[in-house]
Amino acid sequence: MKKVNIGGVPEHFNLAWYLTLKNGEYKDIGINLRWHDYPGGTGDMCKALRNKDIDIAVILTEGIITDIINGNPSKIVQTFVQSPLIWGIHVAHDSEYKSIEDIKGTKAAISRYGSGSHLMAYINAEKNNWNLEKDLNFEVIKNLEGAVEGLTNGTGDYFLWEKFTTKPLVDNGVFRRIGNCTSPWPCFVIAVRNDFIGSNKDDLDAILKIINNTTREFKDIPSIDKTIANRYKQQIDDVQEWLNLTEWSQELIDENTIMTVQKELYNLNIIPKIVGYNKLVTKL
Repeated sequence: MKKVNIGGVPEHFNLAWYLTLKNGEYKDIGINLRWHDYPGGTGDMCKALRNKDIDIAVILTEGIITDIINGNPSKIVQTFVQSPLIWGIHVAHDSEYKSIEDIKGTKAAISRYGSGSHLMAYINAEKNNWNLEKDLNFEVIKNLEGAVEGLTNGTGDYFLWEKFTTKPLVDNGVFRRIGNCTSPWPCFVIAVRNDFIGSNKDDLDAILKIINNTTREFKDIPSIDKTIANRYKQQIDDVQEWLNLTEWSQELIDENTIMTVQKELYNLNIIPKIVGYNKLVTKL
């Protein structure tokens, strides 16, 4: 049986992978697909792709584009979630900061450099007309648990993370959300190492066919809202709101979107150059 390693964040966006794995759908076609959780997010997955710890990553669009341009030998093969990500901007519950303006010039907690929490801090700064050199400072906290500790003890001042994932921490009085920042593009793509694409195209096609069949009908799965609420310790109302806002995709990301992301990243000095569509994307 062919072993394939895949990584993603342990969040509700990836429940479709869990369901198809639980049902044994990959083993039925001779593929031993092994899921690896990356609570540290995109930066950790980029490193795992480079180190060949995983073959496939379900990863933030802006993060993998940045890392491919910086030498990650991988390509995007499909959009996974078409809708944008809503990033909550969080401070400690008892923080003195009450508004976005209050956190200007303070320290953003980030999971690691090159992560979504890092890149979206730039997007938020630009959106609010901050000085990107003077008003942005960073403290690496590794993951959501590290953010809880960092914001609570004051090593970081604010933290951007997907707002539904952090909602229980807001409800429990650990974080306070002072605003949102929405990514201006589809949030998750599927990226694959180039050497894996070259030698395992049929297996990759088969894996994508299975997951796409599930995401097409994901919202119609009986009691899916209750399943998500129980598994991810969410309120049912929040899950239903999230389901209404979220759209999966089974298509390859288009060239205009790739250029939009690159132009934004280039303007923020996050990437050194803008590259051609085929440097970042491959059509299977």
